[in-house]
Amino acid sequence: MSNPTVANERTTQDKTSFIWSVADLLRGSFRPAQYGAVILPFTVLRRLDSVLAETKPKVIAKHKQLKEQARLKPAAWEPILCGASGQVFYNTSKFSFETLTDDPSHLAQNLSAYINGFSSRAKGIIEHFGFQEQIAKLEKANLLFLIVQKFKELDVHPDRVSNVEMGSIFEELIRRFSEQSNETAGEHYTPREVIRLMVNLLFIEDEEALMKPGIIRSIYDPCAGTGGMLSVADEHLRSMYPGARLEMYGQELNPESYAICNADMMLKGQNPDNIALGDTLTDDAHATRKFSFMLSNPPFGVEWKKAADAVSKEHERMGHDGRFGPGLPRISDGSLLFLLHMISKMKPGDEGSHLAIVLNGSPLFSGGAGSGESEIRRWILENDMLDAIIALPEQMFYNTGIGTYIWLVCNHKDKRRKGKVQLIDARECYVPMRKSLGDKRRKLGEKEDGKDHIGAISRLFRDMKKDDTSKVFDNTDFGYTRVTVERPLRLRCTITPEATQAFLEKYPDRTDDIAAIATMLGAKPQMDWNATWPQIEALLKKRESKWKGPEQKLFRSLFTASDPAAAPVIVAGGKSAKDGYEPDADLRDFENIPLKEDIDAYFAREVLPHVPDAWMDRAKDKIGYEINFNRQFYKYVPPRPLAEIDAELKLAEEEIMGLLREVTA
Repeated sequence: MSNPTVANERTTQDKTSFIWSVADLLRGSFRPAQYGAVILPFTVLRRLDSVLAETKPKVIAKHKQLKEQARLKPAAWEPILCGASGQVFYNTSKFSFETLTDDPSHLAQNLSAYINGFSSRAKGIIEHFGFQEQIAKLEKANLLFLIVQKFKELDVHPDRVSNVEMGSIFEELIRRFSEQSNETAGEHYTPREVIRLMVNLLFIEDEEALMKPGIIRSIYDPCAGTGGMLSVADEHLRSMYPGARLEMYGQELNPESYAICNADMMLKGQNPDNIALGDTLTDDAHATRKFSFMLSNPPFGVEWKKAADAVSKEHERMGHDGRFGPGLPRISDGSLLFLLHMISKMKPGDEGSHLAIVLNGSPLFSGGAGSGESEIRRWILENDMLDAIIALPEQMFYNTGIGTYIWLVCNHKDKRRKGKVQLIDARECYVPMRKSLGDKRRKLGEKEDGKDHIGAISRLFRDMKKDDTSKVFDNTDFGYTRVTVERPLRLRCTITPEATQAFLEKYPDRTDDIAAIATMLGAKPQMDWNATWPQIEALLKKRESKWKGPEQKLFRSLFTASDPAAAPVIVAGGKSAKDGYEPDADLRDFENIPLKEDIDAYFAREVLPHVPDAWMDRAKDKIGYEINFNRQFYKYVPPRPLAEIDAELKLAEEEIMGLLREVTA
């Protein structure tokens, strides 16, 4: 039996390789970084042409009829011509890829006429590629005929290449072009099996509603790229819940990716206006909308300096009425900003929303209590929105080999999940790739691979199973109180020549005072500052010498040093230990005490046995949250027996000696 997924992969690889071969024609006349500006718009154009091919004669006939009748103004023709094409777009030009090369001497002119024959939406998509400029360059380099002829041979008819497969072709092309120009290709590329897992996990919790005929749900990707995630979600919904319908929305920063995504939505019969061009963080194109489902793979480990001004102003001005009220992460990684943005798009009430987002490990634990990252985690957990986190295998993504995690967030949890978070360790759920893509050497196994990792992970989540790879925690298990632990400052006072010289350089008129103090204290170190300073004050008073604050501070900083054998220093104005001690900043420490622990009991058990003179400054308490995946799934591996290690060392020594004997023989 043939394997559909493997067949689709071959289709994608074959088509991509064919399109990529166009680069051989461009070499020399165009730089590698410019290949994409030519090949991508031609690929989009060929796809649009293939989709319209069967109904093109009908559209041309209807267009001619409308012009002859002149009953309707051209502005009213669009719905009629769309009806004739069977799509949400059309082309009224007499040209197609089959006929463009019939007149080579007028090819550039005819190609422009062909593009102008598209309906406004399709034409707008092509304009985002700056295609007219590329046509002129190709014509000048005598390459236009060869390129059009090459794409004429490309078969991307929808009967043979599905929308999902076409999306994979576009993403693979972008990956290759980005690699040529040393750009961050991984921003455009999310492995299809990862998307399928995310979509599975999203729809599981809403399965009952999705099975109702005629149900309509909306889905949104704030980093839409070429629309890969939206396409896979749509395909999955159609296969699993035929009676349901998805309305797809997105926003994308890169104009070329936006154009491809827009074309993809148009080919699906979706409203291409639902895909916006622009920076999601600074210009929310869907500010008034809420969505049923959301999924995204935002750029992680990428600084958000360009958006910092707008994001910070929204945070300060709007607080929790805006998108970024809980906090702002460090400038070096803005991925949590996209998570907050998506949460702001959740529907209120009983319907609520589900979202899935891919993040690296940093958002799990970076930033201590009170930091932006910790405050974001705290807000999500204390509002009971985090459903689960799934740890994916390393080497799953094109541009990084590091571990990644899928966060599942929901604002109307199922009753059994309320107050709980499920962690799933899927780091060993992979099969090796037949051919690596950059750093991607592994993939999640599916049924056709003999290991259905996607199904297994989905069932773990659905059943909320508890075992070695799936654990369920209370929200508060991830919280802690950061307590400041102080120890008393202990000062030894000694009158030294070096300190005396430094003091008198600043205050030369205090020479006699310092001499008198030195005579009174002698050369022996004074181990109780609480007694030493009053003696010095009494001596200065007797000498009728009034020292100001700066002089007193400088004296203490120069003539004293911390000494664990000295007496603790009582706070200024205090008369005894009951008034408290001055803390030693150099000995200050912090304890992260779990929220479920009694702080005083923890302190007595874990701290005081080691430092009996310590105390807690509870005025400085901070609440923090972190999710330490490794700690929760740590497995102790006992060391190997010494005899086994010795045997290996002896064997290695014998091999080395054997090699040496061969060399010296």
